[in-house]
Amino acid sequence: MNISDRQTKILALVEAHGSMTIEALAEEFSVSPQTIRRDVNMLCRADQLRRSHGGVERMSAGVNLSYDSRRLSHPEAKRRIGQLVAQMIPSRASVMFSIGTTPEMVAAAMVDHDDLTVVTNNLNVAMALSPNSSNRIFIPGGMIRLPDRDLIGQEVEAMFNGYRADFGIYGVAGVEPDGALVDFDQQEAAAREAIRMSCRTSILVADRSKFSRPAPAKRGRLGDADILVLDGPPTPEMAALIEAEGVDLRYPEGDLV
Repeated sequence: MNISDRQTKILALVEAHGSMTIEALAEEFSVSPQTIRRDVNMLCRADQLRRSHGGVERMSAGVNLSYDSRRLSHPEAKRRIGQLVAQMIPSRASVMFSIGTTPEMVAAAMVDHDDLTVVTNNLNVAMALSPNSSNRIFIPGGMIRLPDRDLIGQEVEAMFNGYRADFGIYGVAGVEPDGALVDFDQQEAAAREAIRMSCRTSILVADRSKFSRPAPAKRGRLGDADILVLDGPPTPEMAALIEAEGVDLRYPEGDLV
């Protein structure tokens, strides 16, 4: 499926707001409602969104979007996060990466780092860092989840628990209003926690749309991370939660190169 720039932006808006009316989307893009309906129909046929009365909504809380669809959601925000985290990590470091598109963007921004020792269950991360032959990349055995191109399960947790890395970089499906972290699968959440417990500095990477995004599997808290990296300044509600959780907040304040 080839998605236009406008359809990519529609996905991002609906993901951020939960739902949007056809009229609001038409006004946002200065096009007719008929044009928006054609875009929405295409996205719904591709299982990217779901129709609602008078508009469109994101997929249900218990079902995540496909990996390639998540790549299209907030790409600039994830790029900014990736660039900032890449500046925080030196060459010759040992780094664990979780599944998810934001950790993948961090890895893509670290392609010029040398002599990295990488431990990951995310094959997208492994491939992003594989062009640099000075890196050592460790991945678990087992069956690859498709189309996400990752691995989960007890072997993954055992792999992470068998190493101690300088940095652990992990994403999350959502952050609840009380600071709880949620994912779409308990095995995903368990692997994330194994990374956090097996590194010296844990870095949670999340664009701001993750706050109050629902998902069914709860494990860990926002304040468990040493560093939280967002794509920009938090809202007052987010800032109050972050302060209460006691996590070190960082975000890009200007254009990154």
